[in-house]
Amino acid sequence: MSPMIEVRGLSVVFDGFRAIDGIDLTVEKGELRFLIGPNGAGKTTLIDVITGLTRPTTGEVVFDGQSLVGQREHKIVRLGVGRTFQTSVVFEELTVLENLDLAASFRRPLWSLARRRRGISDAVAEALETTGLKELADRPAGVLSHGQRQWLEIGMLLTQNPKLLLLDEPVAGMSKDERERTGELLTSVANDHTVIVIEHDMEFLRRYASQVTVLHEGKVLIEGSVDEVRDDPRVQEVYIGRKRSDAVGTGT
Repeated sequence: MSPMIEVRGLSVVFDGFRAIDGIDLTVEKGELRFLIGPNGAGKTTLIDVITGLTRPTTGEVVFDGQSLVGQREHKIVRLGVGRTFQTSVVFEELTVLENLDLAASFRRPLWSLARRRRGISDAVAEALETTGLKELADRPAGVLSHGQRQWLEIGMLLTQNPKLLLLDEPVAGMSKDERERTGELLTSVANDHTVIVIEHDMEFLRRYASQVTVLHEGKVLIEGSVDEVRDDPRVQEVYIGRKRSDAVGTGT
């Protein structure tokens, strides 16, 4: 394997507050990496830097051999970086199919957007199949369940054929069944893409993660397997005093 994303010496300072403090991180092509840590650890800020929403104070981010620092957001998307946010962003008045088709149009040349197309493109058809939303293709997005809306948003990214997907707490607020379906979806997507998942649901983490990076106070605390992370005394110390359901390795 070769690196899909390399972060070196990354720091982000906001008005004297060091949100990220010298992070080094490498994620290989085809990897499903989970990124965890308490609130304020720097997880979302790191994703903001990768996607161009935030410019780092120091450091470098290299995506598939190309530097991302200083690149505009739309250029980073066109290079092959896709992202979801904690709150799903779909067009509620449009159908599932129309949302996917609109997302797929992002990579089409401008002249083709004025042409009325017939049928469903291969990219949209594949996204419907992968996300399990084929039977809901003609439903307005506004009537979907919370989990289905998240799957639709992932499908919208997939139509753009990204090399890297960055998913910010994709199972937050989901039912047990929806979390299981999402875990299966992420595992499937990772067969053809590199995926980084920010997550707080530790039961979900234990079930679907292989490699985990723990951030704390803007730094990498530890990287390793779920078992290595769970058993590390530094991680246990970070989570002391938090809800039992949020503690790594509680099994609850």
